[in-house]
Amino acid sequence: MGQEIDKALFSQGDFQHFHQRLQRQTELLQNLIDNDCLSHKQPVAGFEIEAWLVDKAIRPVPKNAEFLELLDDPLASAELAKFNIELNNQPIDLRHSALKQLHQGLEVICGKAHETAEAMGLHLIMIGTLPTLKQSALNLSIMSDMNRYRALNRQILTARGEPIHLEICGIETLNVYHHDVMLESAATSFQIHLQTPLHLAHHFYNASIIASAPCVAASANAPILFAKNLWAETRIPLFEQSIEIGGYDGVAHGPLRRVSFGSDYARKSIMECFIENLEHFPVLLPVQFDSSDEHLDYLRLHNGTIWRWNRPLVGFDSDGTPHIRIEQRVIPAGPTLADMLANAAFFYGTISYLHDQFGDQVPTLPFHIAKDNFYNAARYGLDASITWLDLEKYRVKDLMLEFLIPQAYEGLNKLQLVPEDANYYLSIMQKRVENGQTGAQWQRNYLQKHSADYTGMMRAYLAKQWSDKPVHEWSIC
Repeated sequence: MGQEIDKALFSQGDFQHFHQRLQRQTELLQNLIDNDCLSHKQPVAGFEIEAWLVDKAIRPVPKNAEFLELLDDPLASAELAKFNIELNNQPIDLRHSALKQLHQGLEVICGKAHETAEAMGLHLIMIGTLPTLKQSALNLSIMSDMNRYRALNRQILTARGEPIHLEICGIETLNVYHHDVMLESAATSFQIHLQTPLHLAHHFYNASIIASAPCVAASANAPILFAKNLWAETRIPLFEQSIEIGGYDGVAHGPLRRVSFGSDYARKSIMECFIENLEHFPVLLPVQFDSSDEHLDYLRLHNGTIWRWNRPLVGFDSDGTPHIRIEQRVIPAGPTLADMLANAAFFYGTISYLHDQFGDQVPTLPFHIAKDNFYNAARYGLDASITWLDLEKYRVKDLMLEFLIPQAYEGLNKLQLVPEDANYYLSIMQKRVENGQTGAQWQRNYLQKHSADYTGMMRAYLAKQWSDKPVHEWSIC
């Protein structure tokens, strides 16, 4: 939901107008899909990295406006909180040397961002949740100065009609109340995009859903929130509960939630997701666009206010042809660029392999089991037990080493990626899984040795992050 909007207060007429245009644009997208008018370009890869600005004590610093002005790069933008920023890459065709090119592109933008932060006397840090963050730091005074965020806060709290209740039971238990949406800014992600040919979009979407469990288990990097040791990937319940509103039939707690694992696979077409958006979710940000329906602005903004962990997006090729891309949202930021590229390589390879196995069929793994797998993996990481395609139970670590990583190699080969690059990035994943040291596990091990020294841990984390030495090689001093 990257678009800025022109106001933060709305009338009933605004909601009616938006819904009418949304309905019209949903019908237009249906017609475009029915007539095969969307892009058939071969897979294109892209990323978004959310990061923190912190001071020497590793406390968040609300200076993203000054940071972005000094950085002066179109690939960087503001996030919800003034201490968060987003960094992007230029999307590239997912073939040949794409993995290495993507790594090099991220090195350029992240390197510039790191140097800019240092010039301001700050640090840039990439992590799923920041262990030194205090709940008191999350309030409306640190909201980025953008209408879309003010409107989002107002609409969500109006729909809820009550404070946000955050309750997470992990190794320890967190139980707090909050009075604005700023809790959401405590979760920072590495979001992976894959543009797909139209006729394959729903198959890749389904494969992405199934891959979510091993992806989140192997990439976990968010065990600590407000000095509590919670899930391996605490971002998942944090984000779901911080924007916890539902769809129709009781907007505040409706049957479908705006942040969720979704309701089902796409059985015949990716269009099913956009129809669900229209039929099950009230308009949240009813702005008016001065554009024709062909731009699909209403449909795209509405879709941007529904945060499935696997989400289809509509964009446009350079020639103006609309396209579909799948956004995988389950992976946290960090620990290093090398780790994030390894996570991306595993994701791309796995969904390529799974898509090839499914063919034109809906996955045989029931959706509710894929959903249970995901939450188990987010909570327990590589030690989670999940049910796989043969309907047998496996520990995630064993499943990945025996089946999934070798299958990801096959998937990357099918995508015609350079074998040496595939080997390099998947070997990082292999070694991380073998020794069990995800970012989350390194943090837990550090705190066990140093008795909850969050600041010391984050100083060590920061130094190791910018060495780009993968987390499985990190020691604890």
